[in-house]
Amino acid sequence: MTTTHRMRHVTIDDHLLTVPLVWGDPDDGRTIDVHASVVTRDGGETLPFLVFLQGGPGSEAPRVLLPPTSPSWLEPALEHYRVVMLDQRGTGKSTPVRDEDLERGTDAVVEHLTHLRADSIVRDAEAMREHLGVDTWNTLGQSFGGFTTMAYLSTDAGSLDRAYFTGGLSGIGLPADEVYAMTYDKMRSANARYYRRFPEHREAVKRLVDLAATGGIVLPGGEVVSVSRLRSLGMLLGSDDGWQSLWSLLEQDPCTNAFRHDLSAALPYRGRNPLYYVLHESSYADGVVTDWAAERAEPQDFREDPTLLTGEHVRREWAETVPAFQPWRDVADALAQVEWPTLYDAEVIAASGIHGAAAVYYNDLFVPVEHSMTTAELMPNVCVRVTSEHEHSGLRTGGVLSELIALADGRILR
Repeated sequence: MTTTHRMRHVTIDDHLLTVPLVWGDPDDGRTIDVHASVVTRDGGETLPFLVFLQGGPGSEAPRVLLPPTSPSWLEPALEHYRVVMLDQRGTGKSTPVRDEDLERGTDAVVEHLTHLRADSIVRDAEAMREHLGVDTWNTLGQSFGGFTTMAYLSTDAGSLDRAYFTGGLSGIGLPADEVYAMTYDKMRSANARYYRRFPEHREAVKRLVDLAATGGIVLPGGEVVSVSRLRSLGMLLGSDDGWQSLWSLLEQDPCTNAFRHDLSAALPYRGRNPLYYVLHESSYADGVVTDWAAERAEPQDFREDPTLLTGEHVRREWAETVPAFQPWRDVADALAQVEWPTLYDAEVIAASGIHGAAAVYYNDLFVPVEHSMTTAELMPNVCVRVTSEHEHSGLRTGGVLSELIALADGRILR
């Protein structure tokens, strides 16, 4: 099914395909829908395709709106490509996962969710590419979308002309515990940088921690904010402008309505899409059982000092304390014990010869630079720009994509 509409200087074609839930098992019979919007600027009808692979897991592709609310990277992308906004399976219009699905029972939902990882997203992308009638196309992978691109290169590299990565060069073959241990190191440095700039806020965080420990912070939606949930505000430090939100929050009186509403908006892992919580650790599971790896890898200094804010580290207790996650408790526990298959094949990636460019953020709190550079060595034809100018959100807040395209074109020396 395809529908078309116009918005100023672009045409947006919406495509909806029916695909197998379980790729590779023709006898299974279950299907889902996969949605993508193809965005074409006037005069760009013959340009090659660039498929955007969104971060997450559990996030749909951005919707195209009028500037300045359109994705900031879309305009430079449209100068060179027709852009395919692919909704990850389970999100957006790609048969989204809903709370109502839990009525099917824990075992059925867990089994369903095991088919929503990067390897299955790759198969969906291949179905969309074939539907669009092209032999090859290009990828732009943001964060988890870069992980998905690595899975793409492990199975279907011949379908890709160029691959662009923004904060998305995942480590390969690493235990999830090792990844999280490294991200705690990054968070320790981010805490130190923030408190050097605003030393008075360490005491402000301490007061909030004490308040949370007594159940004294209740959000408008009824959540009684736990200490670990409060500390997850450290995720704000992983984006270019997030520190401003943290600063503004810590300047407020915690007894006010304004503080409670702003805190609710600032906390990560909200209930809009439960997949980001329940599937998050699986994105680091390259052939391992995660078993709540972020909790197990927490260093002693983080356990002892509650003013050390945490990052993209999910907590089992949130399935008890966050109303939106409470219905998902049994599912999250079961997924933590799944022995996930491998996602990446280093030898195949190295043999792919893929061309492209990658932005690696030196201070990235979520995808450590050390792991990214090791993976980049597998792809000598992918030009790497290492920068401290941006945090993990560089694609959204900076002119990163234009620089990557120029790098890949040879217009900027690597």
